Amino acid sequence: MNLLIWKKSMDLTDLVFQYIKGLPVTEKYNLIDQMNRSSCSIPTNIAEGSGKRTKKHFEEFLATALSSAFELQTQLLFCERRKYGVKTELDQCLSLTQEVQKMIFSFKENLNK
Repeated sequence: MNLLIWKKSMDLTDLVFQYIKGLPVTEKYNLIDQMNRSSCSIPTNIAEGSGKRTKKHFEEFLATALSSAFELQTQLLFCERRKYGVKTELDQCLSLTQEVQKMIFSFKENLNK
């Protein structure tokens, strides 16, 4: 896939997977699972949407990817409040999440131009 938003979201997923290795084991079936799912959902929905026939369908998948990015951001903020994991890794995750959010929003807006 050649879309930059997909590549960046894949980088984000890799970064999140690295970060969650440092979270407490007690979060395995709660926050860790949620973060895995939401981070994977972003590039998955971008990829699936890019294969749709119409821009309208693609927009719907981009909206889902954006929602997942905001969900991930909230989960990362939970970690920040609880002082979970390595702070520098968390900061990188939060920064890249915001970058991906902006990229998806901009791409979605420009899709109809």
